[in-house]
Amino acid sequence: MLLGVGQTSIYTYYEPTKVEYGFFESFPAGIKYGLGVLRGYVDDLKYVFTADGAKSLGGFGAIGSLFPPVWDWMMFWRMTAFLSIILAFMNILPIPALDGGHVLFLIYEMITGRKPSENFMIKAEYVGFTILILLMIVANLNDILRWLGYM
Repeated sequence: MLLGVGQTSIYTYYEPTKVEYGFFESFPAGIKYGLGVLRGYVDDLKYVFTADGAKSLGGFGAIGSLFPPVWDWMMFWRMTAFLSIILAFMNILPIPALDGGHVLFLIYEMITGRKPSENFMIKAEYVGFTILILLMIVANLNDILRWLGYM
């Protein structure tokens, strides 16, 4: 009896199908696909705020591992689009120093009729920037720990 784990291709489990779109048909199909990816990403975002989710964060190493070891144009463009959707969504989060934070302050200004003080805005930008740097450090540290075999 042989027991073990091997690396197999996903094509051994699923038969690939090819759907061809014309030029004008590709736009609604691409939008539908992009919205599906965004919906899945938003649904999974709540997982990031758990202990296991924080361990699954990845930085530059994780991004590089998303791409296959052999060149595949379809996979390259799919991953490029996926990363663009993630970055667009992350940018609208209400963290100061991101566009979502600026929108949050503009909404505050619209509701109250007054602008937050310059001192408050500077401190908020520092806090937002610190949050972003800490997230980047944690994500890349997770990559290093995975590479060393600690995770």
